[in-house]
Amino acid sequence: MNHLPSLDDDGHLKDHTDWTPKIAQRLADTLGVTLESEHYQIISEVRAFFETYHHSPSTRPLIKHLMARLPNLDISNQKLQQLFKTGLVARHVNRIAGLPKPPNCL
Repeated sequence: MNHLPSLDDDGHLKDHTDWTPKIAQRLADTLGVTLESEHYQIISEVRAFFETYHHSPSTRPLIKHLMARLPNLDISNQKLQQLFKTGLVARHVNRIAGLPKPPNCL
């Protein structure tokens, strides 16, 4: 598949069920990020958060959730910024995970 499914005006998938790991990498390419095991662990937990709470996590809940679920990764805002090469951590992690933009993001 060479094209992405439908995206909204902010570059997020319109339908989160269209997400695949290949689509995640295509979305990550826009940030110059090559997804590796650690990225996919984080993305998997972000998608689990969405399934549980029915909304995309903003930065603080995202970090708190990841710290609890992935203690071995030593998650912090700074680490997420480095991994995903962005200061807009929640926005871009959710976008790569195929989820809507968190409600409080610009």
